Amino acid sequence: MNIRVLYFATYKQKIGKSEERLTLREPLRVRQLKNLLREKYANIALDFSGIIVSVNKEYAFDDDLIPDNAEVAIFPPVSGGNESLPTILELTEQVFDTDSILKKLILPTTGGSCVFVGFVREFTGGEQKIQTAYLEYEAYQEMAIKKMKQVVQEMRERWPKLEGVAIIQRLGHLDVGSPTILVACTAAHRDHGIFEAARYGIDRVKEIIPVWKKEVGSGGEFWVEGKYIPKRGE
Repeated sequence: MNIRVLYFATYKQKIGKSEERLTLREPLRVRQLKNLLREKYANIALDFSGIIVSVNKEYAFDDDLIPDNAEVAIFPPVSGGNESLPTILELTEQVFDTDSILKKLILPTTGGSCVFVGFVREFTGGEQKIQTAYLEYEAYQEMAIKKMKQVVQEMRERWPKLEGVAIIQRLGHLDVGSPTILVACTAAHRDHGIFEAARYGIDRVKEIIPVWKKEVGSGGEFWVEGKYIPKRGE
């Protein structure tokens, strides 16, 4: 059997390639593939026990069997709904315009909005602050859009009075002060969940959307990895 393996963020950098094709004598479970990769790249200081695996753009787990001709993605933890309602989902290298986005989310019944925008910080850390020169963002793009749709569906299920929802993630080279992500919600009234939904949206993006950032600055350069491991069905 043959599978296509994609590598992202830390794994792409240390392995030195973004993908490879593996020919296997028999079908493997995810656990067996992890062991195979651990042996194949034994000379690289990578903790394969902490990897996240997706198979055909769905999160996969140790006992899952990998089918022939599958697309398997290897990456670290990441730092739907009513189609008649306005929804914007984008991965882009371009700077977004918040006013233009909000105009697309407003219906005749809309009375309020809540917008979260993240930015590249120049300084991070506690007392020993690290100065950032710029960030590099990358994504497993096909899966990221699919999971963005899932996040929007979850938001609409929890707050059914939401009207417009937008999730926009920047990719590529981002300098200090640049906007990195936008999550926006609109509704007829401020009490219809727009504040809570926007907070939920950005938190879920950080948990299950396969997007990573590499921080470059006074501390060197390194991929920022999260700690959340998606559960089955997420």
